[in-house]
Amino acid sequence: MANDYGFVRVAAVTPKMRVADVAYNAAQIEEKMAECARKGVQVAVFPELALSGYTCADLFLQPLLLSACLKALQEIALAGKESGMLAFIGLPLVVDGKLYNVAAAVCGGKILAFVPKKNLPNYAEFYEQRHFTALPDEEECGETMRRVRVGEEEVPFASGIVFCAENIPDLTVGCEICEDLWCAAPPSSRLARQGANIIVNLSASNEVIGKKEYRTMLVRSQSGRCVCGYVYASCGVGESTTDTVFSGHCLIAENGSLLAESKLFQEANIVISEIDVSKLATERRKTTTFSAESCERKIGFFVRSCPLPLVRRFSRTPFVPSDGAELKERAELILSMQANALAKRLRHTGAKCAVIGISGGLDSTLALLVAARAFDIVEKPRRDIVAITMPGFGTTGRTHQNALRLIACVGASAREVDIAKSVLCHFEDIGQDKNKTDVTYENAQARMRTLVLMDTANKEGGLVIGTGDLSELALGWCTYNGDHMSMYAVNSSVPKTLVKYLVAAVGEEEGGDLKAVLTDILNTEISPELLPPDKAGNIAQKTEDLIGPYELHDFFLYYAVRWGFEPKKVFYLAGESFAGAYDGATILKWLKNFYRRFFAQQFKRSCMPDGVKIGSVTLSPRADWRMPSDAQAALWLRELDDIG
Repeated sequence: MANDYGFVRVAAVTPKMRVADVAYNAAQIEEKMAECARKGVQVAVFPELALSGYTCADLFLQPLLLSACLKALQEIALAGKESGMLAFIGLPLVVDGKLYNVAAAVCGGKILAFVPKKNLPNYAEFYEQRHFTALPDEEECGETMRRVRVGEEEVPFASGIVFCAENIPDLTVGCEICEDLWCAAPPSSRLARQGANIIVNLSASNEVIGKKEYRTMLVRSQSGRCVCGYVYASCGVGESTTDTVFSGHCLIAENGSLLAESKLFQEANIVISEIDVSKLATERRKTTTFSAESCERKIGFFVRSCPLPLVRRFSRTPFVPSDGAELKERAELILSMQANALAKRLRHTGAKCAVIGISGGLDSTLALLVAARAFDIVEKPRRDIVAITMPGFGTTGRTHQNALRLIACVGASAREVDIAKSVLCHFEDIGQDKNKTDVTYENAQARMRTLVLMDTANKEGGLVIGTGDLSELALGWCTYNGDHMSMYAVNSSVPKTLVKYLVAAVGEEEGGDLKAVLTDILNTEISPELLPPDKAGNIAQKTEDLIGPYELHDFFLYYAVRWGFEPKKVFYLAGESFAGAYDGATILKWLKNFYRRFFAQQFKRSCMPDGVKIGSVTLSPRADWRMPSDAQAALWLRELDDIG
């Protein structure tokens, strides 16, 4: 079940409604609850004052309306007894002679609690203080809770309640109502510190120009600030339009990201997604500034398990934005970050030039494009970039020509050093058979290239720019003290899938001859070109045939390192995301390879050169990732062995 991986299915619901028609509203709520139950929803949120309607005005002072709402709530609770769902429903409630705007939590046929609204707006079009009472400050915390008699039950009436699932670890829910989110100190902030990792908001937010965007920003930012899921349900078009109009805006967010959103002005909405509560719990443990508090007001509940498959979708390329406009903006930002970081290092060292090995492959291409920008920033001529091609035993004509074309387009100074003769001499020195194409045959070439670059930099007073990317570091797909080493590594936190998009973005921006050569580089097989080409002169050594597709490895890297997911969860998400592209056996094969290599190759990351952090994942031992070089992968691989 999805709950085994920490997913909780939630829904924000705007039912049809009629102002003050309690029977009609209750029937609509029951209908939507039943639909949610059929769809496997575990936590459902309905709008503020959903049973009566938000725009009842002075009708809220009519006892008939109030008693009808409470009676309807009891019937709704009983009707949903078998749904296995926790639902929050808004209604007006009289307690000790005062009228409160409350959210009723119902589950298992019972009313679990009433949560009163704390912040009552009384400005512009709002005048809630005319009808409702705010809970006294002294009742906002402490173990003691007021209770309201409903039928034969004594129901808690209090703020600050955390609803805790007794059958699903990490599922804890807090509730606030509409204006509570818009104030300077939302109750959800404290609820999150007290353990709630899903916040529900029952709202009646009318629509005016610009409010949708601001409302969305509030929901996203609060979910990020509180490291929580946030489920927001607002009332819709059935409300009175005497002076305002309501759009039924529903939102679901998780830790700053918007998961789902309704269209405005639909007669009825059910917006469904899954919130990963185990991920949120892990992130809170990781974030040492997340200030936890004890909670004295806890109420337990039981919900059913979440069915598979997930409604929520996961991008195959988590490092790459899916939106074209956002991708273009992101590419420009990343290139600027890389270039400015390198510019700082050039200024600090007083380097006369930059030295880069250009292979005609993706990584060295990106490094050269970044170096060109950096030299523009420090106002040095691009000809001071010494771009060296170093053909060896595996170099093909296509990549060699692309390297030369690229250097010319950028305006760097081209040099060529054929390493074959030097490597053959080295083979003689160490007794290596030149016909034995083993790891020594390959790594000797990589180290010879690094020797050429380092000594050229010494000779010219320059700085060797590293070209290796984040994906290669994760897999250890680099030669120790070969292409593993440099004086500043500009690509070290850029994964391979993102490298492709950055190179493509530069091509689209610049056009002309540069776009043509970049396009051909993008269409060339990824290879270190350390083994001889085939008889037709084409690349014989294809990286992704040897270690696995980079799109899979970047997916594994993101969820295993950024979020700390266990291997079986990474496998599950990969299966969901890459369905139709890779079968389960293929995903499992390369996932096992990822963990084996990730653990075994840590020693290379433990002494990697300086390089700028770009995104949320970096493997620098001076930044986000510290791991013993001799740690064992057995525990992680054993879990995958249990899968198959």
